[in-house]
Amino acid sequence: MIIDIINKKREKKELTKEELEMAFMGYLKGKIADYQMSALLMAICCNGMSEQETFDLVDIFIHGGKILDFSDLHLTLVDKHSTGGVGDKTTLILGPILASCKVPMVKICGRGLGYTGGTIDKLESIPSFQVSLNEEEIKGQLQKIGLVITSQTKDLVPLDQKIYALRDVTGTTNSIPLIASSIMSKKIVCGADKIIIDIKIGSGALIKTQEEAKQLSSLMIKIGKKYHKEVKTVFSDMDHPLGRAIGNKLEVMEAVNVLQGKEEGELYDLCIELSSQLISMAKKESLQTAERMAKEAITSGRAYQKFKEWIKTQHGKLEELKISAEQYTIKAPKKGIIKKIDALAVGKLSLALGAGRKEKNDTIDYNAGVVLVKMIGDAVKEGEVLAFLYTNRDISHLSFENIFQIE
Repeated sequence: MIIDIINKKREKKELTKEELEMAFMGYLKGKIADYQMSALLMAICCNGMSEQETFDLVDIFIHGGKILDFSDLHLTLVDKHSTGGVGDKTTLILGPILASCKVPMVKICGRGLGYTGGTIDKLESIPSFQVSLNEEEIKGQLQKIGLVITSQTKDLVPLDQKIYALRDVTGTTNSIPLIASSIMSKKIVCGADKIIIDIKIGSGALIKTQEEAKQLSSLMIKIGKKYHKEVKTVFSDMDHPLGRAIGNKLEVMEAVNVLQGKEEGELYDLCIELSSQLISMAKKESLQTAERMAKEAITSGRAYQKFKEWIKTQHGKLEELKISAEQYTIKAPKKGIIKKIDALAVGKLSLALGAGRKEKNDTIDYNAGVVLVKMIGDAVKEGEVLAFLYTNRDISHLSFENIFQIE
């Protein structure tokens, strides 16, 4: 019975694959209630899982739906994943860079988790964009343009989709075994041969410390080896937001700016680093050569052309992407230098503006979010605009004091 499984994990005992299957597949089939699975997830968060338990859970996630097979296409497929961060829109930039360099990518993405935005939420903010593709559509698009980003469906990792949504609203996002299981099951189901994982560390990320990041990295590399996948990881800072935009439509617009060569900085640098690693892995080129290829994809305009082709292929209408919300400002309370922009505070602010979900069935306002005007290291005068806020909600109760540290 499910109560015995919950109690066993609460008592820090190791669950068998049969027990994990009974609980998780039971939940997928509607035999286990939300409150029961929430209790099990919380017990896992508090007491962890052994490597064997994690391997078993990944296998259950994978075999809960279809496994895509592109072996007849004779392609080296790549995939990338981020563990989640405030303002992280790297997938929207990375995919077109890779595809324009003839490095094909199929990626299954999720919706928002906690206060971090999900790639599918961002793509759904583009009018008419189709986020749910079937196997035939995925294969056809992969052959046609070399880039597919789709959501989880009833066929593709359906168990992760259901668990992901529950974790989002039950305070069970910060679990290394659950993070690893969610990420790696999607990578393996997609048929990726070469995988890079961007592990975010800091106040605005699910992973808070270097030690946790190393544990997660080691676990995902081991899962990759078990399924004959080459997995590399990079660590990136999430104590401050990535880029200027936080919020769904706003982040798509910023991704366009980067692809058009209009914006450089930390976001651009990270996208070049990640794409260079994958190009190097897929094409067996030196990292230096791969970096030149990634940069040239942007400067030549090929990456942006591929972006437009991809959005159009999935029926999106980029020309209709507009912000429809009230605009407000955060102004500097004093003169000085910006020493810190708190990623967690910005993430919570964007959630309060309507850009994320507090409960599983909440509706996102795709227009809502924050655009940073000033960045760390910038000098500001008293009264100067630090950020623009976009929302259709009342913001009179919100406080902005802890977002910017000015000295």
